[in-house]
Amino acid sequence: MKLPSCLEECLCCYTAGDDPPKGDFPLQKKSPKLCGSNYPLSIAFIVVNEFCERFSYYGMRAVLTLYFLSFFHWDENLSTAVYHAFSALCYFTPVIGAIMADSWLGKYKTIIYLSIVYVVGHLIKSVGAIPSLGNQAVHVVLSMVGLFLIALGTGGIKPCVSAFGGDQFEEEHTSERSKFFSIFYLSINAGSLISTFVTPVLRGDVKCFGEDCYALAFGVPAALMVLALVVFIAGSGLYRKTPPQGNVLLEVCKCIGFAIKNRLKNRSPEIPKRDHWLDWASEKYSKQLIGEVKMVTRVLFLFIPLPMFWALFDQQGSRWTLQATKMNADFGIYVLQPDQMQFLNPLLILVFIPIFDFGLYPLINMCKLNFTPIRKMATGMILAGLAFGLAAIIEVKINETDMPRLVPKESLIRVLNLAKNPVQVTVQDKDLFQQPVESFQNPAEYSKLILNGEQESLHFTLQHQGLTLAFNYTMKEKSVYSLIVFEAEGSLSSHLITDLEAKPENGLAAVRFINALSQDVNLTINSKSFIAVQKNYSASEYSLLERDIYNNGKCITETGEFPLELGLLDFGASYTVVITNISGGAVETWKSEDIKANNVHMAWQLPQYLLISAGEVMFSITGLAFSYSQSPASMKSVLQAGWLLTVAVGNTFVLIVAEAAPMAQWAEFVLFTVLLFAVCIIFSIMGYFYVSVDPEDLEEKEEKKETSSRGNMIGLVTQKTKL
Repeated sequence: MKLPSCLEECLCCYTAGDDPPKGDFPLQKKSPKLCGSNYPLSIAFIVVNEFCERFSYYGMRAVLTLYFLSFFHWDENLSTAVYHAFSALCYFTPVIGAIMADSWLGKYKTIIYLSIVYVVGHLIKSVGAIPSLGNQAVHVVLSMVGLFLIALGTGGIKPCVSAFGGDQFEEEHTSERSKFFSIFYLSINAGSLISTFVTPVLRGDVKCFGEDCYALAFGVPAALMVLALVVFIAGSGLYRKTPPQGNVLLEVCKCIGFAIKNRLKNRSPEIPKRDHWLDWASEKYSKQLIGEVKMVTRVLFLFIPLPMFWALFDQQGSRWTLQATKMNADFGIYVLQPDQMQFLNPLLILVFIPIFDFGLYPLINMCKLNFTPIRKMATGMILAGLAFGLAAIIEVKINETDMPRLVPKESLIRVLNLAKNPVQVTVQDKDLFQQPVESFQNPAEYSKLILNGEQESLHFTLQHQGLTLAFNYTMKEKSVYSLIVFEAEGSLSSHLITDLEAKPENGLAAVRFINALSQDVNLTINSKSFIAVQKNYSASEYSLLERDIYNNGKCITETGEFPLELGLLDFGASYTVVITNISGGAVETWKSEDIKANNVHMAWQLPQYLLISAGEVMFSITGLAFSYSQSPASMKSVLQAGWLLTVAVGNTFVLIVAEAAPMAQWAEFVLFTVLLFAVCIIFSIMGYFYVSVDPEDLEEKEEKKETSSRGNMIGLVTQKTKL
């Protein structure tokens, strides 16, 4: 869960304890109260609505990266890029929602209309995840349309719901309104925490259409969003609904635009200079607005380095989830889905906030250390950078079990000796297989074969019990092979089969069978996997299975049905199982591990989640509180828009790196670490020269300057500008 999406909503138009704008509440009958308190009954509908909406958003987003990877079969870079494009759009659209609410429809109608758009997006997204509905192009179109509508809906209502909740309180009930925002924040965290744990279970543990049930994983969040809309509409008769008051963000943009335009028109050296470039807007805009815009631009300037933090933070749902798919997820009593690790963030946030507020910060103050907001934010950046440094180290360890990355004119080969005696294998003009291969010997690492072109016909010589046999096989570049050696009709024979070139995706296990019997077999691994293998050392295709112990299989032959035990098929491993004999009413098998199982445990991701969650608390909460303390009350929504845009820009940066500069994953983690440390230094320097101010004091100074500045406003070029 992203902390700004909670605090940013709560603080969009109000901060805890702030009074609402005067005149924003027309005379109307008072709303019913909860249990005789000063809390309006209407806030119950708003809190439930927010819980359901956050459940729907974070639940859908938790499985999104694996949906792109597994359902669309996109590569990791494209999946990451589209995920972050969606996340960026979710943080650009709040500006649209704020303008609609403040300048046109009002908060209530904006929430209703955009929630309907939100629901439609969820439904389209869920339908697009049904495998039997059309081809992949249809699924992609439906999913992209659904995601666009979801981004418009969730972003559009983001700046409206919490502010609408604040509108329900009467002006004198400021303490109750402050507590409401705490409850509102709790509902956001609860929705995020539950959904990021439950939705991956619906995806991975429930099977539909013969595969992971993405239709259900998206359908449940869609149902929660429908419920959110129904609950919100149900409270319609209880709400205090305020009319649009005008959007200050538009006014600020117009003021800045006019100042720049007016300054460019009056570049003559004869025209007196002004104290501040925004003073060039004084011909059209009031001194109060100009003064407030000056205060806001000081803070917005500090926002420039902040997107890099969000570029790292939001990769929990993309790169870190992809990393988890390549790890061992067995915790003994429970096997986690790779996308479930994301639930650690909202859980740790709920734990860290009281620890930091009531433990760490008071302790630092007792030590008389000047831990300013700028320093807290810089520390948060450092912690996030360290988290990615740990992620890079883990990625290096994960890569140790990967297949070697092949380049042109290279292939890999190994020998499986299924004969009764050792075999010496020689490849013409190649220095391979120095020692004889023992019977049923677990193969060592694959041997690298250098070819003369895209493919090459190679001469193999087999020496077995004094006999020499020769075979020719054509090898292709960037391919992986197993040479199967076996005895047939009293003589030695062989054939070449193709192996997997990379680990199975998403922590699945791959298994294939070689039938050494003289009769065809039909294998049942579980209730859904049926494999037919022909006789005389024929090999089946690989089957992808969930990690599990498979000891209840069946082997059906011409002579009967026999139990088949495979044992553990582990995360990310690839196996070859040879059916060697049927004896004593049971099938005898020999199993070799072609690709090693994932041996880095998912628990090693916990330190990086601890670091980035601690960094989020220090960076996000402190940043919002600091920026709001440095701006006038009327400009809080402008700073909100600026803060949300830093998140959007950060996500945009990730998708650019993923698509424009693909690199090894550990190297990308290191790149982001270095960039964030560099940005942290820049931000610290900017913060060192920043002087904290009280907005009320600045307003008084601006008023004093106004009289002296009027004498300079002569001799201007007035092109289409009324003085």
